[in-house]
Amino acid sequence: MATTKIIELIGASPNSWEDAAQNGLVKAGETVKEIKSVDCVAFTAKVENNKIVEYRTNMKVAFVVE
Repeated sequence: MATTKIIELIGASPNSWEDAAQNGLVKAGETVKEIKSVDCVAFTAKVENNKIVEYRTNMKVAFVVE
């Protein structure tokens, strides 16, 4: 029987929330193995001069504990 752990993180991108989620997942994958799922909990953005300059995706990442 496997045990699953969940961590929370924020991915960022200058392009889109989807890219922000992908960037966060790729970065997490550098140190976390066997990622099984991602739950995107919230979407926020950094704004400068009334323009979105950075998209942010708050995520819960689930992975198997070895």
